[in-house]
Amino acid sequence: MDKNRLAIKGGPKVKDAPFCTGKRFGVEEAKELLEALEQNTLFYHFGQKVKQFLSDFNDLYNTKYSVATSSGTAAIHVALGAAGVTAGDEVITSPITDQGTVIGILYQNAIPIFADLDPHSYNLTAESIEQKITNRTKAILVVHLAGNPCDMDSIMKVAEKYQLKVIEDCAQSYLAEYKGQLTGTIGDYGCFSTNDFKHISTGDGGIVTINSEDEGDYFTAHAFADKNYQRLGDSVSKDIEFLAPNYRMTELQGAVGIAQLKKLRWICSRRNELGERLHRALHGIRGIIPMDIHEDSWCSYWFYMFTLSLGDLCCSRQEFSDALAAEGIPNQAGYIPKVLYAQPLFQHKQAYRNSQYPFDQGSYDYMQGSCPNAENILKTAIRLNLDEFYSDRDVDDMIRAIKKVVSYYSC
Repeated sequence: MDKNRLAIKGGPKVKDAPFCTGKRFGVEEAKELLEALEQNTLFYHFGQKVKQFLSDFNDLYNTKYSVATSSGTAAIHVALGAAGVTAGDEVITSPITDQGTVIGILYQNAIPIFADLDPHSYNLTAESIEQKITNRTKAILVVHLAGNPCDMDSIMKVAEKYQLKVIEDCAQSYLAEYKGQLTGTIGDYGCFSTNDFKHISTGDGGIVTINSEDEGDYFTAHAFADKNYQRLGDSVSKDIEFLAPNYRMTELQGAVGIAQLKKLRWICSRRNELGERLHRALHGIRGIIPMDIHEDSWCSYWFYMFTLSLGDLCCSRQEFSDALAAEGIPNQAGYIPKVLYAQPLFQHKQAYRNSQYPFDQGSYDYMQGSCPNAENILKTAIRLNLDEFYSDRDVDDMIRAIKKVVSYYSC
């Protein structure tokens, strides 16, 4: 049998053994959970687990203030509320991200404004952001996609020039570094997710870092996650001055988080090792455009995504994806089905049923073609799973399969 023949064409597949797996949770998490139950309370203000989780996180990130939330989406909403984003404001963000990035913007009755991306890092650029700034712009919400840090120096310069708040969506970028600084500690706020599909998991949950030295900013964020109740130390104030949601983390989530944080450095280091192995191997392969990572950055690779130079390949993106899958390499054609502004919510300008508020507060155009780089990324991208439990051989099999498919479809 011709070993170079694609598996999808009847040849032998590259990977005929399963990918290595491992246990994410164990006795460490069970011990913390039992201790949480023995407290006889699962409420964060009376228990010690959420407090310990945040203290450990602050030590890891060398930050003074953080707030626990019920999800990563909630973390972003808390940051937006604490930053003072309100009705009629505009927030510039990425069109390639989970909808959780924009939910908080809309709940504040503000308007998501989508700026275009660098075609190879898949991240916002300072130039594209500046083109979208108006007198209603209040904040920039950057997304460090797949653990790959944005070029924060240039973005922070734009924010300073126009006096804008910067919120970092770090749901996929645990321990990622930009010029020696951890993502989530560069802007005004950093937002993290601990749902079941991130580097660490508490089932669901989130964290907001407050990077100001002003204790009042921390108090504002802390209260915004808890109905604007001020639960600090032994005191509780329930004087409500404005609307805030209930996004509290439970003691059970905090307990699991304590154990998970102890594993985070290993998780991110192993993902970086595997991601770099794949990243280096893809350079120089005709038809493959690897992910672009800033030379002064350290990526924690929540996944790996590359784009296809379809002019160099005699196949469609879907044919490439199907052929790679047949070789035993699970993959996804693209990342999300379409850029966010192409979703019906934005096309119909309907955040709430039977209402066009807040979109009716101005003239907002979410037409196709407004972020051409982002749209092209989603038309040409291949996303590969990475996992800290993968072996070196697993990644080598991925590389061999990609090379095999490229060789077959090279024009």
